[in-house]
Amino acid sequence: MIINEPLPDTSGNEAEVLGNRFRRAKTIKDLWLPKFEECYEYSMPQRESLYAQTQAQVRTDKIFDETAVVGVQEFASRLQSGLVPNYARWAELVAGSEIPKEQTSEVDKALEEVTNYIFEIIQNSNFAQESHEAFLDLAVGTGCLQITEGDAVNPIMFTAVPLSQLYLDIGPDDKIDHIFRERSLRASNIKVAYPKAKIPAELQRKLDTGKDEHITLVDCTYRLYGSLDEEHQRVVFDPKTKDIFFKEKFSGVGSGQYVAFRWSKAAGEVYGRGPLMNAMPAIKTCNLTVQMVLENAQMAISGFYTMEDDGVVNPDTVQILPGTIIPVAPGSNGLRPVAPAGDFNVSQLILSDMRMNIRKALYNDMLGNPDKTPMSATEVAQRMADLSRQIGASFGRLQAEFVNPVLRRVVYILKKQGRINLPTVNGREVKVRSTSPLAAAQAQQDIVVFDRFVELVQGRFGPQLVNLLVKSEDAAKYLADKFGVPERLLRSDKERADLVAQLTQMQGAMNGGETPPGGGA
Repeated sequence: MIINEPLPDTSGNEAEVLGNRFRRAKTIKDLWLPKFEECYEYSMPQRESLYAQTQAQVRTDKIFDETAVVGVQEFASRLQSGLVPNYARWAELVAGSEIPKEQTSEVDKALEEVTNYIFEIIQNSNFAQESHEAFLDLAVGTGCLQITEGDAVNPIMFTAVPLSQLYLDIGPDDKIDHIFRERSLRASNIKVAYPKAKIPAELQRKLDTGKDEHITLVDCTYRLYGSLDEEHQRVVFDPKTKDIFFKEKFSGVGSGQYVAFRWSKAAGEVYGRGPLMNAMPAIKTCNLTVQMVLENAQMAISGFYTMEDDGVVNPDTVQILPGTIIPVAPGSNGLRPVAPAGDFNVSQLILSDMRMNIRKALYNDMLGNPDKTPMSATEVAQRMADLSRQIGASFGRLQAEFVNPVLRRVVYILKKQGRINLPTVNGREVKVRSTSPLAAAQAQQDIVVFDRFVELVQGRFGPQLVNLLVKSEDAAKYLADKFGVPERLLRSDKERADLVAQLTQMQGAMNGGETPPGGGA
């Protein structure tokens, strides 16, 4: 459902215009609520419900099989370890393609120091915990992180925004350009959450009289179009009273505080579709089968009986307990047990297939069974390569909607705080390159292609043609780039030229002062 409506006009009543847009976003989400709630009920009952509920409400009455519950946790953990692993650099800043080739090496070395500092900040923050929470929502289809400035100890704060509080809308380019977060706060905590907030006079009077009531506020960030630079407007308002509590404009790449990302999406839809949606038929079948197995097991344990209506045995007073004596009439057969009609073998076959389908849908079987013998590094790399091929489309979307925006947002905050200074060449900015295990697995395919080419040429035409065709120095740099070797470990173009000159002089001296043919090594 696409709504191409005009964006808010800041010259008018902005709260009213945003309120209308917020209601349209709620209308879009209402279409998804039954599907979202079903996924949460069967796989993440501990998460906040999308419907109104009381605190400590029990939501596990529909769960009889824990395969999906455990599988979602494994999905989030393995996706995190493959995309943004803890205590590791999962991306880096590199020189853009427009930077002159002779300056690329120097720029990359300067950017490597900046990248190391950025990831030191990220690893000391709460990014790992909050990104895992966001990946749980991603299993349903859509996750969201709020990235804001922190304090002197933790310069950056990450907050996983639950799907129950999130409302999205798309712009003319089919990208998310309006993000609404609906929050319920006590009036006394508004200034804590938003230090620059302006409390309306009526609400302030209630606070002065001791009435600390709950207020539902909408924290909205939307993209401003028409500017060459990326601009975002953040507005915190009350959708009922149309009061604006806080308003601020930000400009620059990464100025938007929210990073909303999707697993996959159908054309024209706002929210994403996650692997849990594909697994829901198997999940519900598995739960129903286990429920029936438990009912059958109860009958098999306690048993059920038939009896003749002989006028002696009263079925209302009969208790099947150890040592019970049940009187029966002469010639009567009394109580007779009935064999259960269910077949446990059939149910186990169904459960085995359904559980395998659930694990396959959540990609839980890609790294093997932890109860078995540990795999070698080669096998792990091959499994990771298989996983990268299976989720190739989703990986590309996560790269564009999660990895790059998170790093751009972190860079924006650190630059604003004066903690980093990105080197530029003629005013040209740098680009973000993923170095996560999943990205590395995809890069390995390029190495395999190169190795096959060298082996084929060498086998058919001999090593002399390989030396003639392949630029050894450029090939080594290409392999180092694919393997993610740090730039500081490689010699620069100037250092290599100086080394070649030294080798040439040494060789010339060994030859009695004569310069070897070709003038170099």
